[in-house]
Amino acid sequence: MSCFQGFRRSLALQLKELDAWKQVRQSYCCRAFRMDQQIVESREIRKPYLMGSMLVRMFSGEVSASEQMNLIKQLRERTSAPIKDVKSSLVACNWDIEAAQKDLRKRGVVLASKKSSRTAAEGLLAIAQTENKVAVIELNCETDFVARNEIFQYLASSLARLALSSKSPTQKIQTPLSFDPDYFENMEIVLDHPKFSGETTVQSAITEVSAMVGENVKLRRGFALSTSSHGVVSTYLHTCPKPGLGRIAGILTLEAKDSNASLDAIHRVGSSLAMHIVAAKPLFLSKESVSSAALDSERDILKTQAESSGKSQMAIEKMVEGRLRKYFEEVVLLEQKFVVNDSVNIKSLLKDLSKEVGTDVEIGNFLRVEVGEGIQR
Repeated sequence: MSCFQGFRRSLALQLKELDAWKQVRQSYCCRAFRMDQQIVESREIRKPYLMGSMLVRMFSGEVSASEQMNLIKQLRERTSAPIKDVKSSLVACNWDIEAAQKDLRKRGVVLASKKSSRTAAEGLLAIAQTENKVAVIELNCETDFVARNEIFQYLASSLARLALSSKSPTQKIQTPLSFDPDYFENMEIVLDHPKFSGETTVQSAITEVSAMVGENVKLRRGFALSTSSHGVVSTYLHTCPKPGLGRIAGILTLEAKDSNASLDAIHRVGSSLAMHIVAAKPLFLSKESVSSAALDSERDILKTQAESSGKSQMAIEKMVEGRLRKYFEEVVLLEQKFVVNDSVNIKSLLKDLSKEVGTDVEIGNFLRVEVGEGIQR
């Protein structure tokens, strides 16, 4: 009986405290119970209790170290933001993970704008293709560490697929079509990934990834190329972390004159030629496509070099012409020696391929792209 009376006194005391809390509305308590007495300690906190519905949330004054680590881990998994930023947002939001996630997204927009002036010369190329069309984009970041990030790679692949599906000025792209980054900026993109918010704009997605990885991220450029007749699009990616991604891309179109010709052999040779383009770095398809400016510049350099030999003018002219042939072998794709078999050049290789398939096969166009080329570091 005395035990029951002690319990009633304890319950009455708790009800009085609840009435007092209705007035204070900004406190929490740490309490230790015994049957004959109750020790209560109240401290001021930021968030009021929901007393109107008699719902009282009881928690300790500080989040334990293990809980902190668990919240940091959860928010890091949700956002992929740097641990320093994750912890800072959680502390600022009193360890409320939902509020901290919103704070991180708001803070990310500001931080991304501050990072936009920093040099981004690393990154990845991403390729998306069909049987007769290919698109390649270059997505840059500041370090190769971020280029290995799964979120960064997912965004690059998604942008390549968007470039492939976008409408081109003409149905068939016989020359490489260059996409300016501004062309994509406001385009809608659907990102099927747990760390993205579904449908958004390209610029918003890039800003969000920049906030996640803590670096300047930018879409630098994009290209599209397709066959103009019966043929194939062949690609090769060097330093490839996963299919469709790499640091150097070789792309070309091979076209057969006869629309009934089998494409199997053309596919096989096309893959080797795409790899050749990456290794040999051609600048022009044929001698005729070498620009007059490039030819005049090279001729002037070679003439100056030959004149230093002190030979006659006729000998100098022969030296210049001989060195020009060497120049063509270095920069013209059809004149280059095949890297897989240097006993033949690319022009001879295409002749052999034409005999194999029973019709003329030609290179429609080609493209070589490398991450960071032309960026001053």
